[in-house]
Amino acid sequence: MAESVIKFNNVTFTYNAEENDIPALNNVSFGVNKGEFLAVLGHNGSGKSTAAKMMNALLIPDSGEVIVDGMNTAESENTLNIRKKVGMVFQNPDNQLVATIVEDDVAFGPENLGLAPEEIRKRVDFALKAVGMYELKDREPHNLSGGQKQRVAIAGAIAMQTDCIVMDEPTAMLDPSGRAEVMNTIKMLKDELGITVILITHYMDEAVKADRVIVMNNGEIIMDDTPKNVFSQVEIIKNLGLDVPQATELAYRLNKSGLNIDYSVLNEEECAQAILRFAGVKR
Repeated sequence: MAESVIKFNNVTFTYNAEENDIPALNNVSFGVNKGEFLAVLGHNGSGKSTAAKMMNALLIPDSGEVIVDGMNTAESENTLNIRKKVGMVFQNPDNQLVATIVEDDVAFGPENLGLAPEEIRKRVDFALKAVGMYELKDREPHNLSGGQKQRVAIAGAIAMQTDCIVMDEPTAMLDPSGRAEVMNTIKMLKDELGITVILITHYMDEAVKADRVIVMNNGEIIMDDTPKNVFSQVEIIKNLGLDVPQATELAYRLNKSGLNIDYSVLNEEECAQAILRFAGVKR
């Protein structure tokens, strides 16, 4: 049985409870497994960013509990240790960069832990090399591209030696090249460093790379499965106001037009194979 590093148990949260607002999260339960790459999808107001903030104890449930590595986020004495375990990367990297030099920015977190200078140096060098930014360690952050800035923000989380990194729409403000840089970094975090990654995203073609996808709507979990099983339910996804990956969309439209093509495909290669199978072409 997989080990859950983060566990939501019947979590409900309302931003203005005294005004009887609709809950941002409504009796939500799920786990995040160690070493997993989990993508969380949903339209604006679905509750996905609220859930992300709870993983780092930035928000505390009104009822239910969030457990991080055995620690309840509602217990204030756990907050520091939880934030050492779970790093956060947000949408706008400019809001996360605090220093005038790249390596100083990555060192900011470890310095605040009171670590010895030699340990800080080791962590900073490792983190910058891990995200491919070591050669730019003396650069001023404002001279970096959006993708490079976001990789520096990720390096800051790595330097804290977090077991888990939560990324709340980290590619939303980036161009396709910057998005590709961040997605390559996420793959490295999981495959080479064994870090658990939770990605909140609007981009379906990013979510297909995850081990598992959660789809949220109106503060509740609607779907929780593998990318293939989630995105093959095209009509349900569309009824939630979401898109499906482009390859899935093409295969689905061909199927709807009368061609008996499997549309449980996630990428261009799988789509091409499905079309060739329909045409009777063997490769």
